[in-house]
Amino acid sequence: MSGKSILQKLAILADAAKYDASCASSGTVRRDSTATKGIGSTEGMGICHSYAPDGRCISLLKILLTNFCVYDCRFCINRASSNVARARFDPQEVVRLTLDFYKRNYVEGLFLSSGIIRSEDYTMEQLVEVARLLREEHRFQGYIHLKTIAGADPALIALAGIYADRLSTNVELPTEAGLASFAPEKKPGVIRKTMASVRTREADVLDAAKGRLIGKAPPPRFAPAGQSTQMIVGADGARDDDILHAATNLYSGYRLRRVYYSAYSPIPDASSDLPPVRPPLMREHRLYQADWLLRFYGFERAEIMAGGRGGMLDLAIDPKLAWALQQRESFPVDINRAPRELLLRVPGLGTRAVDRIVAARRLGKVRLGDLAKLTASVKKLLPFIVTPDWRPGKLTDSADLRARFAPPAEQLTLAL
Repeated sequence: MSGKSILQKLAILADAAKYDASCASSGTVRRDSTATKGIGSTEGMGICHSYAPDGRCISLLKILLTNFCVYDCRFCINRASSNVARARFDPQEVVRLTLDFYKRNYVEGLFLSSGIIRSEDYTMEQLVEVARLLREEHRFQGYIHLKTIAGADPALIALAGIYADRLSTNVELPTEAGLASFAPEKKPGVIRKTMASVRTREADVLDAAKGRLIGKAPPPRFAPAGQSTQMIVGADGARDDDILHAATNLYSGYRLRRVYYSAYSPIPDASSDLPPVRPPLMREHRLYQADWLLRFYGFERAEIMAGGRGGMLDLAIDPKLAWALQQRESFPVDINRAPRELLLRVPGLGTRAVDRIVAARRLGKVRLGDLAKLTASVKKLLPFIVTPDWRPGKLTDSADLRARFAPPAEQLTLAL
């Protein structure tokens, strides 16, 4: 390890970090360098994208402090028994890389995770030290996302939240049975306790902020972008219903900002009970769509799963359309009279389009031609809406309505 240069370490530890999906990517190719697969590629390792509290999309240097790990989670490429190249940064090296990339306008912040070395507390101390050096010694004002180490001292977690914009603790697998089978060293209760400590600290800061209104000192800053987590999809036998059930509990119990779903990626020398191929990427995509329905569209988990079969979401069509096809009696919806909550359930209408429609109809009747200016998916709306100049007639009851919106077979096969 000591003989590796900082760039050699960067190549190893940026690549190792790509398996953590708890930092969103915008999918941009603005800084693409895929010809060399280098650190500047937004589609490969090294650079990821996240969103600041004000909604800005920002580029982050995404690396591990180390890929050494005392744990032997069977789904993880960095497990203790894995035969991979290893490297380790010291905190000063991470600080130097972050500042160098920031000054060159490659990134606007840092996403830092780590394998577990020595102990949970020691690893967390190292992560916090990176953030402390950036904030206190270098006055770094960019975005910092720190991965919290489950089981670390709550005092260290509290300190991490002072320096970081966002914290995340991965639950790894959606069920306790899956975790016990594939990562027995990781205890669900320990993970939940760490997430709860972040939630409690957030609540304390909120209470302090309220106290400020009556003349008390301003509260300390604590992870203003909240906390997130990641679940691996397809490594164990968990169904989509199990995954969404776990996500619903996490949102309600810990006020998470985001649950990320990461399709399992086969690893070298994997256990025989792990899948030899990755699950369909479309499955990951459908879970994100279902998650959006839970958080922003007023759907319950049972409603979403009603459009699937056997506890699995329909891969051929999106979950909102799948629900609508099961609820034909709820349609068509009158665009000019339906409440916002019902408009949100119309396939093809997003939250922004619904808000535009609600605003526009205060000024007069919204017609079919007006919808073309308010949303880009009018064709998808036609079987489900009524306007002064449009009625779907028998289209709503058409037996082949599903086939109308399912992608061509060759396109779906490619996606799967």
